[in-house]
Amino acid sequence: MSISAFIPILLHLLTSLSVSNGEQLILVNNCKETVWPGILGGAGHPSPRDGGFVLSSGEEVVVDVPDKWSGRIWGRQGCCFDGAGKGSCDTGDCSGLLHCQGTGGSPPATVVEMTLGSASSPLHFYDVSLVDGFNLPVSMRPVGGGVGCGMASCEVDLNVCCPSALEVKKGDKVVGCKSACLAMQSAKYCCTGMYSNPNTCKPTIFAHLFKAACPKAYSYAFDDASSLNKCRASRYVITFCPPI
Repeated sequence: MSISAFIPILLHLLTSLSVSNGEQLILVNNCKETVWPGILGGAGHPSPRDGGFVLSSGEEVVVDVPDKWSGRIWGRQGCCFDGAGKGSCDTGDCSGLLHCQGTGGSPPATVVEMTLGSASSPLHFYDVSLVDGFNLPVSMRPVGGGVGCGMASCEVDLNVCCPSALEVKKGDKVVGCKSACLAMQSAKYCCTGMYSNPNTCKPTIFAHLFKAACPKAYSYAFDDASSLNKCRASRYVITFCPPI
């Protein structure tokens, strides 16, 4: 086969590989302290990096996820692990493990949620959620992607203005802010039972507080209109403690 005849085949193969390889998530720690990211794949999806790792202040790590990956990422703080990867975190702890291995983080925790394409749509959907409460600021933004691709974020430290009824403390320091659902444990605040639809579940005073501080984040279960982002990019940057 001549070189000129081989080039189109090679280009086709390279294009196919770039489409099927999935996306890259670039995790950046802009906080002054170490963060331990937790990663949980959705049903039927893997949890990259065994579900968790350490990310020092100023460090960034690239995480490759497969095509049509769905899952969530959160930051853990105040962690201490032994050589076997066992220990605990002040916030976002996942069963006392460095590598969460399919275990979600304990609330309160600021969560980045994403569905990077599906069988029915090539679009990527992503958001920052305060439904499980708050522990540290975080954002997710696409690299490129074109018009309409927005940034999901909660860029301010809600621990500073957290109502006393929702505070989670380590000593004298507020390390997390509970959601109203976690604090009150009632269907009205959790949007369950007779409140499991947008007609009956309305934002509470606490949700309004979260929304005023972080307008680009989910403040309660049915906060879709202003919080869910749509895009189609090959790379996304997730920043802990993003610059304001």
